Amino acid sequence: MGAGLAGAVAGTWLPRRVRPLGAGVGTAVSGAAGAVAGVAAVAGHPWSAWLPDVLPLAGARLTVDALGGLFIAVTGVVGVCAGVYGIAYCRPHRSHALDGRAVQAVTPLFLAAMLLVPAAASVSTFLLAWELMAVGSLVLVLAEHRHRASVREAGLWYAVMTQLGFVVLLGGLAGFAAAAHGESFARLREAGGALSPGVRAAVFAAVFAGCASKAGVVPLHVWLPRAHPEAPAHVSALMSAAMVNLGVYGIVRVGFDLLGGGPAWWWLMVLAAGAGSALYGILQATVATDLKRLLAYSTCENMGLVLIGVGAAGLLGHAGARTLAALAMTAALLHLVNHSAFKTVLFLAAGSVVRAAGTGDLDALGGLRSRMPVTTVLFGLGALGASALPLGNGFVSEWLLLQGLVKALGSGGTAVAVTMPVAVAVVALTAGLAVATFVKAFGVGFLARARSVKAERAEESPPAMLAGTALAAAACVVLALGPVAVLPGIAGAVRVMLPGPDAVTGPVTLRLHGVASTLSPLWIAVALVVVLAVLRMTVTRRARRRARLWDCGMGPLSPRMEYTATSFAEPLQRVFDNVLAPETDLRVTPLEESSYLVESVTYRARLGDRIEHRLYRPVIAAAGWFGDVARGLGNGSVHRYLGYGFCAFTGVLIVLAVTR
Repeated sequence: MGAGLAGAVAGTWLPRRVRPLGAGVGTAVSGAAGAVAGVAAVAGHPWSAWLPDVLPLAGARLTVDALGGLFIAVTGVVGVCAGVYGIAYCRPHRSHALDGRAVQAVTPLFLAAMLLVPAAASVSTFLLAWELMAVGSLVLVLAEHRHRASVREAGLWYAVMTQLGFVVLLGGLAGFAAAAHGESFARLREAGGALSPGVRAAVFAAVFAGCASKAGVVPLHVWLPRAHPEAPAHVSALMSAAMVNLGVYGIVRVGFDLLGGGPAWWWLMVLAAGAGSALYGILQATVATDLKRLLAYSTCENMGLVLIGVGAAGLLGHAGARTLAALAMTAALLHLVNHSAFKTVLFLAAGSVVRAAGTGDLDALGGLRSRMPVTTVLFGLGALGASALPLGNGFVSEWLLLQGLVKALGSGGTAVAVTMPVAVAVVALTAGLAVATFVKAFGVGFLARARSVKAERAEESPPAMLAGTALAAAACVVLALGPVAVLPGIAGAVRVMLPGPDAVTGPVTLRLHGVASTLSPLWIAVALVVVLAVLRMTVTRRARRRARLWDCGMGPLSPRMEYTATSFAEPLQRVFDNVLAPETDLRVTPLEESSYLVESVTYRARLGDRIEHRLYRPVIAAAGWFGDVARGLGNGSVHRYLGYGFCAFTGVLIVLAVTR
């Protein structure tokens, strides 16, 4: 917290030229301190504090156990990468200027607020940290509101969604505290199991809705693909790789720890929300052409996969299959850690691309492999992890998740038998679509020919930006080859929610207890390296001949003859046409002399967010109509206003008389 405050002071008072350096160092140091504190907690050294003078009446209570420590450690590591990256990213570059006092001061405070959320040990402390996190992220999303109208629109959507989520979360936790006659988490934990089923269900439903909105879970995701393309790159990394995790934290902390688990329908709801978010998110990412928008929808997909694991763990725990429940929760938390690593790489690399080429439109990019070789390699590592292919860090966690879901088919009752095959199919389908999505992003954006002048003139990023991205890429490599390094910490977090033996262990090979399955990512990597070395020494020793590629006799290939991101995704768009519901417009303009001769043909296709169009647009229209009608009620008459007050007061008295 001290480093965050120091970074905020540096971002406010230092001269403009060195302001990004001071704020970036403060952010990185704050993240490093959080990472150390989180690692210490998961290693078996929890700590707590009570600060009676910070908040009126209740004071501030802080406690970091293994579960909170895991989220603090992940948030801290992401903060280190974003802080180092922001030192160079926020310096003036052409029309890109983010070195203002507001951005530089709020960035370290935003990180500090995120570090406080998992450390909160009372309702008031948790809600205060949550709101500080929401307000800080909103200010950062609006960083460039003077330059683009789309930033203001994205900020409005984000403000409405985050505040609605906060209101629902406030209602749920306040009701929980009232029913438990205390607001400390220790008191909630004691009273959680003794509350009536109706109160417990209402609390969990409210907390789930509020936290799912923050996690970007469909259909509460509409702010996410709008805010990420407009936010600065390092802010997008903090939001997508750290902030959304805290939505999952709120769900598991309340659902498993404070309420002590619940009936099967709770976890069926969580699992269904996760499956819908995973499928819808990856479908939208598959057809997206803006790089940062694609990554935003990928976040919806990965948070959906995490919630599938959380829902399966709750369902299996309710059915009595404790080992499989621990395995599903371990897979969910490991995927959360992996997602934070590769999404940090991807957003920071995407920010480098936008900074260098002036656009994130994949249809206008290409040729970056030769212009930005280091960024290309780093983005490729992140894309490998997001694709869940072997040697990528996302592969191990999705393999663990599939193992838990498949082995659960014979455990529990009808609900488990029906939902687990569906969950397996969803995970498998999203994995395949993720491969197509990131092959498109990497192949079209980096390996293809440049399709614009700005892409041809792109330059490699400054060393600080590359260093921040490389730190996250190194974490991806460690998690891909040695996931056992983080399993003890994840096991400690799982034991907070599901007491029992560890579900996954092993110094090199992952061994699943109670399940006859093992996996060694390190040995897989060694085997692939050996095979590639043998092929290199044998097959490629033949003499090479240079020849021009076959071009159908039309001359050298041009950028107009290659696949764009739109054309690459078009076959998949046709397959899922009913889900995506693209809007097409075909206009044929004939010549004035003859209607049989065509002057021009114009074809436009737009792929919007169908949920936003079908669900949110009618609500917005209804709210606008109600506002127009309600405007007539305020005509300035004091007598009418007194009448409104009298009717409202009388109505309240009648309700109280009837209900009591």
